[in-house]
Amino acid sequence: MDYVSTRGGAPALDFEGATLAGLASDGGLYLPREWPRFNEAEIAAMVGLPYAELATKVMLPFVGDSLSEQRLREVCAQAYGRFAHAAVTPLVQLDEQHWLLELFHGPTLAFKDVALQLLGLLFEEFLARRNEPLTIVGATSGDTGSAAIDAVAGRANIQIFMLHPKGRVSDVQRRQMTTVKAPNVHNIALEGGSFDDAQAMVKRMFGDPALAGQFNLGAVNSINWARLMAQVVYYFAAAVQLGAPHRQVAFSVPTGNFGDVFAGYVAAQMGLPIERLIVATNVNDILHRALSSGDYSAGTVTATDAPSMDIQVSSNFERLLFDCGGRDGGALAEQMRGFEASKAMRLTNAQREGAAALFTSARADTTDLAQAMAWAARECGEVIDPHTAIGLHAARAAGVSAEIPVVTMATAHPAKFPDAVERATGQRPPLPARVGDLFEREERCIELPGDYAAVAAYVAEHATPAA
Repeated sequence: MDYVSTRGGAPALDFEGATLAGLASDGGLYLPREWPRFNEAEIAAMVGLPYAELATKVMLPFVGDSLSEQRLREVCAQAYGRFAHAAVTPLVQLDEQHWLLELFHGPTLAFKDVALQLLGLLFEEFLARRNEPLTIVGATSGDTGSAAIDAVAGRANIQIFMLHPKGRVSDVQRRQMTTVKAPNVHNIALEGGSFDDAQAMVKRMFGDPALAGQFNLGAVNSINWARLMAQVVYYFAAAVQLGAPHRQVAFSVPTGNFGDVFAGYVAAQMGLPIERLIVATNVNDILHRALSSGDYSAGTVTATDAPSMDIQVSSNFERLLFDCGGRDGGALAEQMRGFEASKAMRLTNAQREGAAALFTSARADTTDLAQAMAWAARECGEVIDPHTAIGLHAARAAGVSAEIPVVTMATAHPAKFPDAVERATGQRPPLPARVGDLFEREERCIELPGDYAAVAAYVAEHATPAA
């Protein structure tokens, strides 16, 4: 298995190379050259497997020669052994059709743990072979930062620099990053910007010869293929419990950066019988507009009760456009250059038709997400966070046939957003005991202006140069 860039100008890499590179050298994102496929018998044989064993089976075709099956199994067992629920990603039934897939039982209470606990171990494995340092630069709208920091804190050969927009993440999200005291962790709060500004800085670093030439830069955002690959697994986990391969399943996914829902697209390409993927956005609805009308144009980011989705540029959408548009890297590179210059573009007919074969979308405003939280608490006895509520709103409005189960991705523990949950439900969710002392821990963070030169200089001063 080798990996090609969506923009066609970077060399193909094996799994190890793509994992350590993150973003391709031409500014594109790596994808497998072809999709592996499971037949019905192979999917049926996944029923009842422990999560780490299921993960090994689903991910093995992507790993190629970079890890043996036994080593991949050991890494999966270590990654998912830290989760607080034996099922790792348990299903919870809401009513006769709707289900939640709880993805927040990892150490930082968000779905990003499912991928990043694995990615941290893969980084350590591959860097030890090469005896090289890695400088991870990342941007977060809330959950990626804490999950990535937890996954690599204290690991050999790794320095991590995590950018977040000051004042635009919840107190819990911020503290989960800034209270980690490992010397290889560097938290940067950007003044006066949004997540999109932070993400643009990270992408710029990968293309900056002064940084990329001096340091081995790596990515933990969902631009990193290995992270996205790990998220494919829980689609299989949920679907086989609900009757796959003999029954179709629909998924509703709250998303801003398109990584979590693109993992569902990958699962479908691998043979999982997904009836549809419902892309659920908040009022920052670039994905809803792109999928419903072909209009992929960025507006101004609006701060909401679902801060992890306050995004107007969805990095992973490029992967879908590449795959649906005939995998023409040169054409997509030109299309993306136009978007980066004008912050607006139209999807081609091929891209729209390819997406429409599997995707629908919905937009939730503040009232919609509050009503979804209230309904789940009142009618189902389930307290959910604002992001999950956006997914649930979209799931209930989607008009999926009654015989098809609809699974909403529960992406974060409600205690990460206690104020919004309390306003909607009258209940203030407590932090789980394992992180109950979070507000007593000392914070450590540097504040920098939203200026690329200042941030790049800070990274250069504190990172470990490549040999």
